[in-house]
This record gives sequence, structure tokens and C-alpha cells, in this order.
Amino acid sequence: MSADLLINAFITIIVMYDPPGLAAIFLGLTQGMTRSQRIQVALRGTVTGAGILAVFAIAGASILGILGISIGAFRIAGGILLFWIAFEMIFEKRQERHEKSAEVAITKDHISNVAVFPLAIPLIAGPGAISAVILLAGSFYAPVERSALIGVIIAASIVLFLTLVIAERLDQFLGSTGRTILTRLLGVVLAALSVQFVVDGIKQVFITT
Repeated sequence: MSADLLINAFITIIVMYDPPGLAAIFLGLTQGMTRSQRIQVALRGTVTGAGILAVFAIAGASILGILGISIGAFRIAGGILLFWIAFEMIFEKRQERHEKSAEVAITKDHISNVAVFPLAIPLIAGPGAISAVILLAGSFYAPVERSALIGVIIAASIVLFLTLVIAERLDQFLGSTGRTILTRLLGVVLAALSVQFVVDGIKQVFITT
């Protein structure tokens, strides 16, 4: 297990979280709340989201095995899915989709449940993040390495939590233009990572066949 692998995992998870974009949505979800209430929502949401991702980091490969799906095939499929998410980030489609999810939640659920839905699911632990974690888990074989991956998930979640805590100040600092630029840059990084997942998956499929 190399430092490069840990850094790659951390960057992948952070990009999937998209803290700048999620901060703006978080402000909309918690509109009318006090600062302490927002902190409670942010803490509950990030802890729940991180817990879900940790479960998939540990058991994701076993689930794939039960379904008869090879890691190589999942790398290819997951890489394509992550590339689509990167495409949405670059062309400002993902933010629009997340905002629609948030609007549905506000109209159907009480404000106290916002931390679980849609903040934890699907905004933090969505299909893209879950796929990314299962893909990353394929490179962390030993129990100690899996523990390191969970540590990376926790570290990335702490960064996200701190971002949500200062969401109001961050939103004012970045502004609409700054958020757009940063999200697009993260989208380009994710696109490159997703292509690498596909390449690794193709190599793995050919090696095992």
C-alpha cells in the first residue's frame, strides 16, 4: 500500500463529495435554521454518509462476488458511471440534478430528516460515491489496507463536514463564478480518474480470461 494509492483514494472521494457544490445545496436545505442546528444536520449527514460508504468499502467486493460480477467488469462499469458524473460536473448538470433532489425532500419530509435524506443519501453517499468506494476497495486487499481506506473516507468526510459548517462564508467567498470554476476543475480530475478505472478494468478482464 503506497502513499500514492491513499492520495488517489482521498482525491477520488473528495471529488465525488464535491464540497463547494454541496455547500450551496446545504444552505438551501437548512434555510431558516440556526447555526447550531445546521452543525447538527451537517454532522449527522456526514457521519451517516461516511458509514454507508465504509460498509461498501468492507463488503462491496463480497456483494459483487455473490452477484457473480468480477472486479474488472465493475471497474469498467464504475469508470463509465464516474465519467458521466464528471461530464455533469464540467457542464453544470450535476448541481441541477442535486438541487432537484433537495427540493423533493423539502416538500415531502420534515426538516429534521434532511440530514438523512437527501444530505446523506443521495447527496453524500450516492451511486457515484458508492461505486467509487467499491472500485477503490479493489486496490486495498488486506484488512489493514481496508482500514486505511476507511480512514481515508473518514478524513474526506471531516473535510466535507468542515466545509458545510462554513458553508455560508464559503458561498459568499467563492460566489457563483468561483463555485462553477472549482466544480469544473474537480470534474476534469474525476474524468481522468474514471478513464484510469476503465483502463485498469480492461487490463484485469484480459488477464483473468
